[in-house]
Amino acid sequence: MGPMKAPRPQPTRSELSLLRVLWRLGPSTVRAIHDELSREREVGYTTVLKLLQIMTEKGLCARDESRRSHVYRALAGEDETQRQLLGDLLDRAFEGSSKKLVMQALAAQPASKEELAEIRQLLDELSRGEK
Repeated sequence: MGPMKAPRPQPTRSELSLLRVLWRLGPSTVRAIHDELSREREVGYTTVLKLLQIMTEKGLCARDESRRSHVYRALAGEDETQRQLLGDLLDRAFEGSSKKLVMQALAAQPASKEELAEIRQLLDELSRGEK
């Protein structure tokens, strides 16, 4: 058995907004990330730079310094990060009960007919052992 891998730190809300940009754009300069974030809300360039530096120290992203403008990339994918955040929420708020989590999620934000159809299909696949 190899050494246990330390869990990746959880991103804060602000860090998560930067990760979403990186997942959407792929590896990007601070300027590109700032420009993308500025479409949604007012944010300072130095704030984005500082957050990216912190995220690099925490192991949430990596910085490529081989070019004049440093390029940042997310170290974990969107699915992996969502599963980690959800797993923590599941343990802390729902005593590990997936049923409770799903019921509260659907009560808080009702699903469209299309989403319900996709959820039913996924449940059917899971019950048949296809996933």
